This record gives sequence, C-alpha cells and structure tokens, in this order.
Amino acid sequence: MIKLKQSLLAGFFSIITITILTILTYKTEYGVFLLASFGSSMVLLYGYPESPFAQPKNVFFGHLVTAITGLIFLHFVPLPIYLIIPLAVGFGVGLMILLNVTHPPAGGNPIIVIIGSVSFDYLLSPVISGSLIIIIFAIMVNRYILKKSYPIQK
Repeated sequence: MIKLKQSLLAGFFSIITITILTILTYKTEYGVFLLASFGSSMVLLYGYPESPFAQPKNVFFGHLVTAITGLIFLHFVPLPIYLIIPLAVGFGVGLMILLNVTHPPAGGNPIIVIIGSVSFDYLLSPVISGSLIIIIFAIMVNRYILKKSYPIQK
C-alpha cells in the first residue's frame, strides 16, 4: 500500500511540475523551460527525494555541468557528431562525479544540447530557469505537502 501511495503521489506531482514548465514554454513569451531530462528528474525528486542524487545541489549543478559540457563540445570540438556526443556524455558524467553533483538524469543533457545544436542562451533557459523551478516545486511538495525532510540536512 505504501508503494502504491508513493507511486501515485510521484506521478501526480510530476504531472503538476511538468505542466507548469509546459505552460510557461508554450503559453507565455517567457522562453523555454522544458528540458527532456527534467522528466527523469521527476522520478528522483518525487519518487526518491531522500536520494543524494535528488538533492537540490545535485539537480541544479548536475544539469548545469552537463549542459555546459555539451555546449563546449558542440561549439569548440571540431569532430563529427558521432564522436562528440559520446565524448561529451563521458566528460559530463565524469565531471558530475568529480564535483560531487551527480544527478543521473542530467547525463542525457549533452545529447540533447548537441542534437539540438543549441546556443549558450540554452544555459539560462531552460537549464537554469527550469532547474530552479523544479527544485522550488520539489521543496514545496516534499517539505510542506508530503512532510518529508527535503532537502536532506547533513
């Protein structure tokens, strides 16, 4: 019964959070707030908020580090796409681990950045703005609605 409740609440709050990002992206002129990897961030933020990978520092900097890595490879490494994608993913994953900001969903960001051939503006919107929104929602939902200790205090 506990697993059913956990799954239903995680699904419900994922719908709410992604709906907000979708509305901001498609129904306003404020910019792009959706990043495909935010969908898998929902699994951690609402399903397993006690995980070290779900903590705000990891979510924010994991997405940021891997998006920057993808942008650097896209714009400054003159290799074919079939080489820069795996290199960027590998470097991004390695940097997250080295910097202690691992957030597994962010491992896909270099692929998104390179395939989308995005500009450095992509860091502000959707990476930074979207990450901040999902972190704020996760704190509100986990702490104030679900009464969980989130973020985990060390």
